[in-house]
Amino acid sequence: MENSLLHNVYNPDVLSCIANLSNDEVFTPPELANKIIDLLPQELFENPDTKFLDPCCKSGVFLREIAKRLIKGLERQIPDLEKRIEHIFSKQLFGIAITELTSLLSRRSVYCSKYPSSPFSAYQFPENKPQGNIIYQRINHTWKDGKCIYCGASQSEYDRKQELESYAYQFIHNLDVDKVFKMKFDVIIGNPPYQMSDGGAQASAKPIYNLFVEQAIKLNPRYLIMIIPARWYTGGKGLDEFRDKMIKDKRIRVLHDYIDASECFNGVEIKGGVCYFMWDKQYSGECEIFKHKGNDIEKSKRYLLEKGENIFIRENKLISIMKKVWANRPIEKESFDTIVSSMKPYGLRGDFFKNPLKYGLPNIKSQRADGDLRILGLDGLKRIYKYIPQDYPLPKRELLHDYKIFIPRNVGSGEFGDFTPNTVIASPKDLCTETFIQVGPFRSLNEANNANEYIRTNFFRALVSIRKQDQSASKAVYHYVPLQDFSKPWTDQELYKKYNLTQEEINFIESMIRPME
Repeated sequence: MENSLLHNVYNPDVLSCIANLSNDEVFTPPELANKIIDLLPQELFENPDTKFLDPCCKSGVFLREIAKRLIKGLERQIPDLEKRIEHIFSKQLFGIAITELTSLLSRRSVYCSKYPSSPFSAYQFPENKPQGNIIYQRINHTWKDGKCIYCGASQSEYDRKQELESYAYQFIHNLDVDKVFKMKFDVIIGNPPYQMSDGGAQASAKPIYNLFVEQAIKLNPRYLIMIIPARWYTGGKGLDEFRDKMIKDKRIRVLHDYIDASECFNGVEIKGGVCYFMWDKQYSGECEIFKHKGNDIEKSKRYLLEKGENIFIRENKLISIMKKVWANRPIEKESFDTIVSSMKPYGLRGDFFKNPLKYGLPNIKSQRADGDLRILGLDGLKRIYKYIPQDYPLPKRELLHDYKIFIPRNVGSGEFGDFTPNTVIASPKDLCTETFIQVGPFRSLNEANNANEYIRTNFFRALVSIRKQDQSASKAVYHYVPLQDFSKPWTDQELYKKYNLTQEEINFIESMIRPME
């Protein structure tokens, strides 16, 4: 009875129970790590010369799971288990930890001891290698004009005392990997840190996962596999060059795309989702794409870059719709984004209502006098209006005396179809803070109403979703939406007919787009 009870007790993997340090440093669950490792050819684990590097060790889970496969795969070549383990740990598995804490955790996971040269280590490294092959060295950022020249970190945030973590990750700073390890790697695999504060608000934090990918490619491994946020497909601060390289790189053989990041990392929200990919040095061709949504997996095989585009289009079915809409038409002249403002259409920040003096502007009023201009903004989460005289020194005044539409700059989650903007039709003498962007001008209230009804169509919102990967609804997300003649109203049925959409394409849009409230 006692033995039976003990046999049935659940013994969880400790690495599946670790809480994340932050959304920047998300630990990889063992189950996910194994799915990622499964992308690699099995023969790699049967070759005693294959060398693996995790350049961003957090828990050591990738190296630990690879070690398990090598222990099994090398059984014939090295029958003695003790010698096999010695060979694997000393000659095949290597890592660079991202902090001192994660270096200790990784060594404990891989070697069964935080101290690899101790007798308690699964393989006892010599005393001159106290870190084993999972290295960590605290280094400092290199500052110039308040930013790190390597990763873009803010000096005000990360110029710290010696006893504190600097988060100057060795792999993307001045580490010469070839010189340190004195070898070339067959496989580079990992889950890098995602972003660093650049001194602004959290939403403006600078992505750094791209730096890990680019540095890994420079090392020219046989295979590269990383799991990273998916915002690079269409946006992301400072990611234009990275996106251009990735979508043009025909060596990306496999891409697994998760719209909901919590399917990979339980309880973690990453706007735009996550993806993991395999880059194969010896491959050149179409990419095998797996789009995950719950229990459904949509498979396709295509190039990441569609002809004439500069983004990766996530939804396969949207490609044919987009091509029909823009067949033989100049998108630069006829896109809806040509009537959408950039950020801060009147030069007023989001916190302008709280303290206009902060921006060198006069005070504003809560009550309207004759002839006053009306400003739409937020007080907490509530929309309110404030008032200013017509001679107020506004930083910008374009479209002030026209009809227009105000759209919230942040809408929805970024999930396909989750774009249900609560718009405001604005009259002449209306303006807004940067909480909103502006659409217009329109010659009459009737035209503004017709344009607003167009924005509410499923057709419009489906095309917005091509570029919209997170809550941001900036000017760029409207790029693939065509302008219409707003002297008349438009319905979905009219738009489907105008662009010759098939019933299958219509059904796709109707099933995926969330109803407007």
